[in-house]
Amino acid sequence: MKKGKLIAGALLLIFAGIQLFRPVKNQGNDQTADISKVISIPDSIHTLLQQACYDCHSNYTNYPWYAEIQPVAWWLDNHVQEGKRELNFHEYGKYTPKRQVHKLKEMKEQIAEGEMPLSSYTLIHREAIWTPAQQQAVIAWIDSAMAK
Repeated sequence: MKKGKLIAGALLLIFAGIQLFRPVKNQGNDQTADISKVISIPDSIHTLLQQACYDCHSNYTNYPWYAEIQPVAWWLDNHVQEGKRELNFHEYGKYTPKRQVHKLKEMKEQIAEGEMPLSSYTLIHREAIWTPAQQQAVIAWIDSAMAK
Protein backbone atom coordinates (compact mmCIF):
# COMPACT_ATOMS: atom_id res chain seq x y z
CA MET A 1 0.00 0.00 0.00
CA LYS A 2 2.82 2.39 0.89
CA LYS A 3 4.58 1.61 -2.39
CA GLY A 4 1.39 2.42 -4.34
CA LYS A 5 1.01 5.79 -2.63
CA LEU A 6 4.65 6.58 -3.35
CA ILE A 7 4.22 5.76 -7.05
CA ALA A 8 0.98 7.77 -7.25
CA GLY A 9 2.66 10.72 -5.54
CA ALA A 10 5.63 10.57 -7.91
CA LEU A 11 3.33 10.42 -10.94
CA LEU A 12 1.33 13.38 -9.65
CA LEU A 13 4.53 15.34 -9.09
CA ILE A 14 5.75 14.55 -12.61
CA PHE A 15 2.37 15.53 -14.09
CA ALA A 16 2.43 18.82 -12.19
CA GLY A 17 6.04 19.45 -13.21
CA ILE A 18 5.46 18.99 -16.93
CA GLN A 19 2.76 21.66 -16.82
CA LEU A 20 5.57 24.21 -16.57
CA PHE A 21 6.93 23.28 -20.01
CA ARG A 22 4.60 24.70 -22.63
CA PRO A 23 5.11 25.00 -26.36
CA VAL A 24 4.91 28.41 -28.00
CA LYS A 25 1.39 28.98 -29.32
CA ASN A 26 0.73 29.37 -33.02
CA GLN A 27 -0.76 32.86 -32.84
CA GLY A 28 0.84 34.82 -35.69
CA ASN A 29 -1.32 37.51 -37.24
CA ASP A 30 0.50 38.22 -40.52
CA GLN A 31 -1.90 37.33 -43.31
CA THR A 32 -0.24 39.28 -46.11
CA ALA A 33 0.60 36.07 -48.01
CA ASP A 34 -2.74 34.34 -47.28
CA ILE A 35 -4.12 32.17 -50.05
CA SER A 36 -7.04 34.60 -50.39
CA LYS A 37 -4.57 37.29 -51.51
CA VAL A 38 -3.38 35.08 -54.38
CA ILE A 39 -6.50 33.18 -55.44
CA SER A 40 -10.05 34.44 -55.51
CA ILE A 41 -12.00 32.50 -52.88
CA PRO A 42 -15.77 32.80 -52.46
CA ASP A 43 -16.67 33.68 -48.86
CA SER A 44 -18.50 30.36 -48.41
CA ILE A 45 -15.38 28.38 -49.41
CA HIS A 46 -13.06 30.56 -47.34
CA THR A 47 -15.29 29.99 -44.31
CA LEU A 48 -15.16 26.22 -44.85
CA LEU A 49 -11.38 26.31 -45.12
CA GLN A 50 -11.10 28.43 -41.97
CA GLN A 51 -13.40 26.10 -40.01
CA ALA A 52 -11.82 22.84 -41.12
CA CYS A 53 -8.24 23.64 -42.09
CA TYR A 54 -6.76 26.83 -40.66
CA ASP A 55 -6.19 25.58 -37.09
CA CYS A 56 -3.49 23.24 -38.38
CA HIS A 57 -2.62 24.83 -41.71
CA SER A 58 -2.10 28.52 -40.93
CA ASN A 59 -0.12 30.81 -38.66
CA TYR A 60 -3.03 31.18 -36.26
CA THR A 61 -4.58 28.37 -34.24
CA ASN A 62 -7.75 28.74 -32.22
CA TYR A 63 -6.86 26.54 -29.26
CA PRO A 64 -9.40 24.50 -27.28
CA TRP A 65 -9.32 24.46 -23.48
CA TYR A 66 -7.51 21.12 -23.31
CA ALA A 67 -4.52 22.63 -25.13
CA GLU A 68 -3.46 24.01 -21.75
CA ILE A 69 -2.78 20.53 -20.37
CA GLN A 70 0.49 18.71 -20.92
CA PRO A 71 1.24 16.39 -22.67
CA VAL A 72 -1.79 17.20 -24.88
CA ALA A 73 -0.36 20.63 -25.76
CA TRP A 74 2.86 19.01 -26.96
CA TRP A 75 0.90 16.61 -29.16
CA LEU A 76 -1.21 19.47 -30.58
CA ASP A 77 1.88 21.59 -31.20
CA ASN A 78 3.54 18.75 -33.08
CA HIS A 79 0.38 18.23 -35.11
CA VAL A 80 0.10 21.95 -35.99
CA GLN A 81 3.78 22.21 -36.93
CA GLU A 82 3.47 19.16 -39.17
CA GLY A 83 0.32 20.58 -40.77
CA LYS A 84 2.01 23.91 -41.44
CA ARG A 85 4.98 22.15 -43.05
CA GLU A 86 2.60 20.42 -45.47
CA LEU A 87 0.48 23.48 -46.28
CA ASN A 88 0.25 26.89 -44.68
CA PHE A 89 -2.62 29.01 -45.98
CA HIS A 90 -1.06 32.15 -44.50
CA GLU A 91 2.22 31.48 -46.35
CA TYR A 92 0.66 30.28 -49.62
CA GLY A 93 1.47 33.52 -51.44
CA LYS A 94 5.17 32.94 -50.76
CA TYR A 95 5.15 29.57 -52.54
CA THR A 96 6.40 29.39 -56.11
CA PRO A 97 3.62 29.11 -58.72
CA LYS A 98 4.58 25.47 -59.32
CA ARG A 99 4.36 24.69 -55.60
CA GLN A 100 1.02 26.51 -55.34
CA VAL A 101 -0.48 24.28 -58.05
CA HIS A 102 1.05 21.20 -56.41
CA LYS A 103 -0.50 22.13 -53.05
CA LEU A 104 -3.91 22.61 -54.68
CA LYS A 105 -3.63 19.16 -56.28
CA GLU A 106 -2.71 17.63 -52.91
CA MET A 107 -5.63 19.42 -51.24
CA LYS A 108 -8.03 18.08 -53.84
CA GLU A 109 -6.73 14.52 -53.46
CA GLN A 110 -6.90 14.57 -49.68
CA ILE A 111 -10.39 16.08 -49.61
CA ALA A 112 -11.71 13.73 -52.31
CA GLU A 113 -10.32 10.71 -50.46
CA GLY A 114 -11.80 11.88 -47.16
CA GLU A 115 -8.39 12.23 -45.54
CA MET A 116 -8.96 15.88 -44.71
CA PRO A 117 -10.17 17.25 -42.46
CA LEU A 118 -8.80 14.61 -40.10
CA SER A 119 -11.35 12.55 -38.19
CA SER A 120 -9.41 13.24 -34.97
CA TYR A 121 -10.07 16.94 -35.58
CA THR A 122 -13.73 16.63 -36.56
CA LEU A 123 -14.39 14.48 -33.50
CA ILE A 124 -14.12 17.62 -31.36
CA HIS A 125 -14.69 20.31 -34.00
CA ARG A 126 -18.09 19.33 -35.37
CA GLU A 127 -18.29 22.51 -37.47
CA ALA A 128 -15.38 21.14 -39.53
CA ILE A 129 -17.42 18.21 -40.82
CA TRP A 130 -18.28 18.90 -44.43
CA THR A 131 -21.40 17.67 -46.15
CA PRO A 132 -20.84 15.96 -49.51
CA ALA A 133 -22.10 19.15 -51.19
CA GLN A 134 -19.59 21.30 -49.26
CA GLN A 135 -16.82 18.86 -50.10
CA GLN A 136 -17.73 19.03 -53.79
CA ALA A 137 -17.91 22.84 -53.64
CA VAL A 138 -14.36 23.03 -52.27
CA ILE A 139 -13.15 20.56 -54.92
CA ALA A 140 -14.87 22.58 -57.65
CA TRP A 141 -13.21 25.75 -56.33
CA ILE A 142 -9.81 24.00 -56.37
CA ASP A 143 -10.41 22.89 -59.96
CA SER A 144 -11.30 26.43 -61.02
CA ALA A 145 -8.26 27.85 -59.16
CA MET A 146 -5.94 25.38 -60.90
CA ALA A 147 -7.45 26.23 -64.29
CA LYS A 148 -6.37 29.85 -63.83
